[in-house]
Amino acid sequence: MKAIIAEQYGPPDVLQLKEIEKPTPKDGELLIRVHTATVNRTDCAILSAKPFVMRLVMGLFRPRQPVMGTEFSGEVVAAGSGTQRFRVGDRVFGFHDMGTGSLSQYITIQDKAPLATIPEGLSYEQVAGSIEGAHYAQNFINKLTLKPGQEVIVNGASGAIGSAALQLLKHMGLRVSAVCPTGQMDLIASLGAEQVFDYTREDFTKCGKQFDYVFDCVGKSSFFRCFRLLKARGVYISSELGFLGQNLLLSLLSPLTRPMLRGRRIVFPFPKDIQASIDLVRRLLESGAYKPVVDKTYPLEETAEAFRFAGTGQKVGNIVILVHQGQ
Repeated sequence: MKAIIAEQYGPPDVLQLKEIEKPTPKDGELLIRVHTATVNRTDCAILSAKPFVMRLVMGLFRPRQPVMGTEFSGEVVAAGSGTQRFRVGDRVFGFHDMGTGSLSQYITIQDKAPLATIPEGLSYEQVAGSIEGAHYAQNFINKLTLKPGQEVIVNGASGAIGSAALQLLKHMGLRVSAVCPTGQMDLIASLGAEQVFDYTREDFTKCGKQFDYVFDCVGKSSFFRCFRLLKARGVYISSELGFLGQNLLLSLLSPLTRPMLRGRRIVFPFPKDIQASIDLVRRLLESGAYKPVVDKTYPLEETAEAFRFAGTGQKVGNIVILVHQGQ
């Protein structure tokens, strides 16, 4: 079978398309024929080993799992003994931030891994790119006590995390403003943003409004730049550690700093419970309340080019890899 292999960390040039042996499911494992995968922010971090902490979990000097890929949709084609949740013929989708090897034609995965069946009436392509961004967005949301009618501004609303966060927040009844580039303003408005700021033409931190929450889904701003945007007791939450790890540090120091910051604080969104995120995504996909945004699709053979495009920081939503096209 064909697979995308990274035998070392580095730029997309280190990726190789190779023929490797098709795996056989062991006890408790499923064999899944992959239909779609993605190239996402997590994949790029794994390939580049940046931030350095990625080496501590993925392999200090080289990737322990050379077959790339974290997110997928596909069909269960075989099952080892002892599997209970899924059976042959089930259409499933899943994600794991430590890698699934999904940039390959077949994968084996534990029956108890973060997975769900694809809702009836939806294709493999329609659920492609639905989980990774939504998982991180949900882990912004579940760190807070949100109430309908509260106001939030989403920086980086056209990315995978931002476009998912916007839809999840609207579903919860919050009033959402968004920040994105010129060409994506109509798209972001169509997803439910009440006000859209074009960061190429204006500094959204000087918009003159205040919000209960600032979601920095691209990690390109900072708590102190966004301070004026926050109401008293407002919260800033970012997808990145920030300069010198300030977002993590300030979140840990929040009980000490809140009085001098007039109640404003940083929350750092440690992502966990992938299965809960997948279950939420499945319910919202089924109800039509959430639709993943897809920028470009590539065949498996052009995965390196997909990584190059992802590295430009210009992608809108998700990049989908068609592993088994039209089958």
